Amino acid sequence: MGLRINDTIPNLTVETDHGEFNLHEWIGDSWAILFSHPADFTPVCTTEFGAVARLADEWEKRGTKVMGISVDSVADHKKWKGDIETYAGTKAAFPIIADEDLKVAKAFDMLPAEAYLPDGRTPADSQTVRVVFIVGPDKKLKLSMTYPMNVGRNFTEILRALDALQTAAKESVAMPADWNIGDRVIIPTSVSNEDAKKKYGDFETVFPYLRKTKLPA
Repeated sequence: MGLRINDTIPNLTVETDHGEFNLHEWIGDSWAILFSHPADFTPVCTTEFGAVARLADEWEKRGTKVMGISVDSVADHKKWKGDIETYAGTKAAFPIIADEDLKVAKAFDMLPAEAYLPDGRTPADSQTVRVVFIVGPDKKLKLSMTYPMNVGRNFTEILRALDALQTAAKESVAMPADWNIGDRVIIPTSVSNEDAKKKYGDFETVFPYLRKTKLPA
């Protein structure tokens, strides 16, 4: 059974270049993003880790911790960090899990239970380990995105999705396509017009099931 939205993520103890962590304890009361990679010293992944490093202030503003996952060793992670920081022009202060035994990749359903890393392996042997997981403070999976080997992730979209998830959780609303902070939100169908008026003030009824409103600043 795969890991699905609103499932509690596996509470694993993981080894990283920053030491050992229990995932649930590491998340604590924060939001968290786990982003996985098939191998260290790979071109697309280096650009992605650099993008994550440059967004350190944005993660902090949103009360969100980030942790990478790669199937190589702690020693390799520490060496790779030098390349990442050179590329990014800033420090990569987040930990990277050393998932050499594929424990995380399998528990998070990125690889099948029978998967293994052969001698002389290449990134193609772990290529499905290319996923973003956004996890809430309740330790439940809120969103996942899977990418192929040859397409770098859009971290602007990941930030936007994080903003949408956090706003939806705080305000009990839904978000239309292409939503960004400050845009109108969708009033849940479970809220009557009368209650919507009380809670949100004026709102637009596009269809009886689609009502939009502005959140207070």
